Amino acid sequence: MNRLANEISPYLLQHAHNPVEWYPWGDEAFAKARAEDKPVFLSIGYSACHWCHVMERESFENPDVATILNEHFVSIKVDREERPDIDSIYMQAVQLMTGHGGWPMSVFLTPAGAPFYAGTYFPPDDRHGMPGFRRVLLQIAEAYRARRDDVEATSAEVVQAIHSSLQPQGSQTVTREKLEIAAQSIARNYDSEHGGFGGAPKFPPSMTLDFLMQLASRLIGEPAGAYREIVVNTLTKMARGGIYDQVGGGFHRYSVDGRWLVPHFEKMLYDNALLARLYTRAWQWTKEPLFARIANEVLGFVQREMTSPEGGFYSTLDADSEGEEGKFYVWTRDEVLEALGEEGRAFCALYDITERGNWEGTNILNLPRDPDAVAADLGLTSEQLGDIAARGKCHLYGLRSQRVRPARDEKLLSGWNGWMLAAFSEACIAFDRYDDTVRRNADFLLGRIDAGGQLLRHARISGLLEDYAGAAWGLTMAYEALRERPYLDAANGLLEQILDRFPDREAGGFFDTPVDHEKLLTRPKDLFDNATPSGNSVTCDLLLRHAILFGREAYVETATRALESLFPLVERYPSGFGFLLGAAEWRAGQPKEIAITGPADDPAFAALRRVVGDTFMPHRVLVSGSGSADLPLMQHRDANRVVAYLCEAMMCQEPTGDPARLRELLDLAR
Repeated sequence: MNRLANEISPYLLQHAHNPVEWYPWGDEAFAKARAEDKPVFLSIGYSACHWCHVMERESFENPDVATILNEHFVSIKVDREERPDIDSIYMQAVQLMTGHGGWPMSVFLTPAGAPFYAGTYFPPDDRHGMPGFRRVLLQIAEAYRARRDDVEATSAEVVQAIHSSLQPQGSQTVTREKLEIAAQSIARNYDSEHGGFGGAPKFPPSMTLDFLMQLASRLIGEPAGAYREIVVNTLTKMARGGIYDQVGGGFHRYSVDGRWLVPHFEKMLYDNALLARLYTRAWQWTKEPLFARIANEVLGFVQREMTSPEGGFYSTLDADSEGEEGKFYVWTRDEVLEALGEEGRAFCALYDITERGNWEGTNILNLPRDPDAVAADLGLTSEQLGDIAARGKCHLYGLRSQRVRPARDEKLLSGWNGWMLAAFSEACIAFDRYDDTVRRNADFLLGRIDAGGQLLRHARISGLLEDYAGAAWGLTMAYEALRERPYLDAANGLLEQILDRFPDREAGGFFDTPVDHEKLLTRPKDLFDNATPSGNSVTCDLLLRHAILFGREAYVETATRALESLFPLVERYPSGFGFLLGAAEWRAGQPKEIAITGPADDPAFAALRRVVGDTFMPHRVLVSGSGSADLPLMQHRDANRVVAYLCEAMMCQEPTGDPARLRELLDLAR
């Protein structure tokens, strides 16, 4: 066993028995590199990464490759989910040097940590135009020995480029006109046939769709209709595709094709958090039953398979089981017919299950045709086919549970938990469910905050901006869902930590690491909303929310400066800033302020809350409950009387206790 045996990350522990003399990230490894004057081989991945497993089997378990690594390099293994700060820095290096990025990430560093050569997956030997890992290692070792000046010059150039890339140039005022131009730019890449943007591979564009939905809800005429079509078509095609687990719920990471059929089978907590929230909001907007069903199925999957005994949410499910990608999820036609009996043929017709299969001789369940059309062809009513589908999925889920499950990464990352908590909280308000799940996870996150107000990311790892912003966002939404004031106060405490320890006081916005964090090659500042929302984007959203909740105009000024500092980049790459565009849409408009007074156990109180819950208002805050009397929206209100107040820009409509009248007011305010 190597030094990774003492780690807690499942990804690092997977490599603890490799013949490679791995080190975890830390001073010990770099001290050895300096003492022996060896380059560092830095390998970054994560437990659900399919090609990470492939490279381990082919190279890191290979004694010949291990011998080369152990003789010529100091090898460091990093879990990108534990340390996104390290991953962010060296991913920029990979992209600068190769023009692309991905995992496994393979970077070669000087003993000072400066990158001079990089790539992603390397096969063990030359193959398909890719250089073999053995040859790469020997050539790099020789270059480090014989051409040190070239290595140092390259590393200095890359470090300078990384520093430069972290500094957005100039600033731009955020206006609704600019937001509409950004939306037009995004829409030009829309795939009208299959939904989504561009071709294969396709990733669920959850944050971009949410922004377009916000825009469509306030625009009128042709632009609103165009954005509505993009959102509705994409959400429908994804929900019916193989990227969605039709049997067990939850979305896979992405689709390798352009029509959402064949997924990369790993399941990530963050994807399902963002998508569950998006489908909830899309249901509020359209009242489409499919969207409500998908939102609740995703959340049910998380409750069953991704929730720890203490209420935290696990990180990922692997793509592989028994050494094969997707084996857990696919079916043959004979298996389905044997399992479902007389109803099997109708089930197969609905879910595209054929003798030939649609992927490597097996079937990925998907719905390529409208269910009503399939029912008509079969001589069934839509309700009858729906019942067959429900019974069939339940039976197949039971059978599938007896298979060897994909590995689960049981890290409990605070930021990711915060995103999932926000999704459950919004669904709690919308569907009047999930109270217990929201409360348990919110209490779990409170337990991650120490007496000084600082937050743990995971185990021994201190919180990053992603964690502070994500946890604060989740706790804020948990307050709205459950009316428990400690959640809101904790969220505000985390926001104050961000303002104190993370700001970029020169350029605006926020660094990924606090000022007292370990010194890295540079202080990372992740600006883009890629697979996950950036800490900057979520912080801007938080500042705008808490400005209303606590009556602090300084929060608006800070958010505005951050948004304006990033907007030159947003204008160039709008599809990379989906979450930030939503925050900018909030800032450019007038958010709605809703307060509900009176006893929470009064049926009239619940009736008013239901109206708020099934209304799509993307930019609103909700204050209610007896613990909120000191908040600006609740001051001078009668706490004993059930009444709803709808306010905007420090002006309020007439208060009402009538749910029908509240609905009218909300509709008029949109």
